[in-house]
Amino acid sequence: MKPFTKVVGVVTPMARSNVDTDQIIPKQYLKAIGRTGFGDNLFDGWRYLDEGAPGVTQNERRINHEFVLNQPRFQGASVLLAGENFGCGSSREHAVWALEEYGFRCVVAASFADIFYGNCFKNGVLPVVLDPPVIARLFAAVAAEPGYALIVDLEAQRVVTPEGEAFPFEVDAFRRHCLLNGLDDIGLTLADSAVIASFEEKRRDQAPWLFLD
Repeated sequence: MKPFTKVVGVVTPMARSNVDTDQIIPKQYLKAIGRTGFGDNLFDGWRYLDEGAPGVTQNERRINHEFVLNQPRFQGASVLLAGENFGCGSSREHAVWALEEYGFRCVVAASFADIFYGNCFKNGVLPVVLDPPVIARLFAAVAAEPGYALIVDLEAQRVVTPEGEAFPFEVDAFRRHCLLNGLDDIGLTLADSAVIASFEEKRRDQAPWLFLD
């Protein structure tokens, strides 16, 4: 998993509340179990004017040029600004995979659905909760200034505007440690590989019948 320390990124606004995981990545794309190939279908139902399907390329789709992801001023954005209860609905981890593959390293929102919030940390995306009045101010700033960018600093736990105004945010210490060091559940396990190997050797000596070749 890619570590997250600090991101300086253009902000894409998603000025909607209760954006659910089916809107983030529709159900027809859940047949795949790999973590790649979902970025082109992020917000598929809003991003395109036709109904997509696995295997259909962007070149075969009708683009909704009014949608924010398709507007030139938001190309290359790495920070998504959202409203309340972002990521609600089903618990599909594919939603975070799609956001991460598209290029979003951070989602700043007024609140998140619990399971989606946890899935972000397990997949290298930082979910940041700021007070609704702050979110409203940021939406207004993004609308007024093309190329509006934020600094999201996980080490300092703060979001900094171009004017230098800083907004602190809280992150669980263990989750912060894992994200700073790029440790998902597998990475955490492999960090103890020497201990695991030692246990296996002792177990082999104690119960050799369990390790018949």
